Amino acid sequence: MENRERIVILGAGESGTGAAILARQKGYDVFVSDAGKIKPFYRDLLDEYHVIYESGGHTDRLILNASTVIKSPGIPESAPIVKLLRKKEIPIISEIEFAGKYTNAKKICITGSNGKTTTTSLIHHMMRKAGLNVGIAGNVGRSFAFQVATEGYDYYVLELSSFQLDGMYEFKADIAILLNITPDHLDRYDYNFQNYVDSKFRVSQNLTEDEYFVFCSDDEITIKELEKIVSRAEQLPFAYHRKENDVAWVENDAEIHIEFENVDFTMSLQELSLKGKHNTYNSMAAGIAGNVLKIRNDVIREALMDFQGVEHRLETVMKVHGINFINDSKATNVNSTWYALESVNGQTVWIVGGVDKGNDYSELYNLVENKVKAIVCLGKDNQRVIQAFSGKVESIVETNKMEDAVKAAYYLARDGDTVLLSPACASFDLFESFEDRGRQFKSAVRAL
Repeated sequence: MENRERIVILGAGESGTGAAILARQKGYDVFVSDAGKIKPFYRDLLDEYHVIYESGGHTDRLILNASTVIKSPGIPESAPIVKLLRKKEIPIISEIEFAGKYTNAKKICITGSNGKTTTTSLIHHMMRKAGLNVGIAGNVGRSFAFQVATEGYDYYVLELSSFQLDGMYEFKADIAILLNITPDHLDRYDYNFQNYVDSKFRVSQNLTEDEYFVFCSDDEITIKELEKIVSRAEQLPFAYHRKENDVAWVENDAEIHIEFENVDFTMSLQELSLKGKHNTYNSMAAGIAGNVLKIRNDVIREALMDFQGVEHRLETVMKVHGINFINDSKATNVNSTWYALESVNGQTVWIVGGVDKGNDYSELYNLVENKVKAIVCLGKDNQRVIQAFSGKVESIVETNKMEDAVKAAYYLARDGDTVLLSPACASFDLFESFEDRGRQFKSAVRAL
């Protein structure tokens, strides 16, 4: 079936290439444009599906004749080509919005400033254990669009970043989960926190009384925002200490309780594979989703007990001469780093830095003064970190290579200490991604 409607895709990474393949499969006239160099893996995929593309710059005349543009999440609104498209009022959507039109699968959608990859992976693990035919996509794994084009899943667990949510309009979740909202990516939201909050709440848009909205009632920003909107969905709030209407909570700092409709689930915190208060929240959210999906209690319990965690998120790498090295490269904001520092026992040498997204480091001061003996800055520009923590630790060292940062941290640490890579910043000044940063960290530790 040939559809002569023209779809232009900006960006030829995982998201853009997947969207191009799905659009080609559905008969659209497809063109892909990437301002940078396209990786060989994605170029080969585009060639395989006979998609026309350009790299190293955008040709306006080949883009501005689009019926619809699918924008990769990494491209900001400030990009000149995006401004031109907005001026011409050409619709710009996300790959998630586009792919959602072509699947009848049930969608469990997770967003939040922190914990979304862990919770997404945990729910996917639980659903697979229950024997469900389920894919994992969004901000993790192969793109949603690519899987819609090439797989036949009955369910998708989707991790959604604010950038993906920004381009979603008609898309609707079956279970929407909002874990928390703390300042992040403010550089992409005109340094206006409300813009970022609005973006996160898009996960709940279009929900009807047949769908579910799972959220943390301990998160003040979520609750304040919830008071402003009318939601028809069934609301399933969770909290650490039980409040009215909460369906999941922790009893006596000892066990999780989940109760709603015909659900009655209890599990000891000691049994959870993921430790720390933030992971208790993640486990509650996953447990609620599992119960909505009518997964048996024994399967939910087993999944919460044997889940292995996520690479680059509080990942223990190894001990070298009694020094414990932890890779938390996924911590790209202050709140995420707060959880990491809070979870570490004993004295810490903290590796921090990268692209600062408008961070307010003051919420880390108490933890740093009590737990951090030295800071190793890792970035092209470390001035904001140095200004924030001068006088709060014994020493601050500047580096701009991972190998140097790891060596400096190793020499500053002693037997029993922890070296924690938890950057609180984006990775794009020195690395391709937080994954690249985490892998380089692990490689440098093993080379000590």
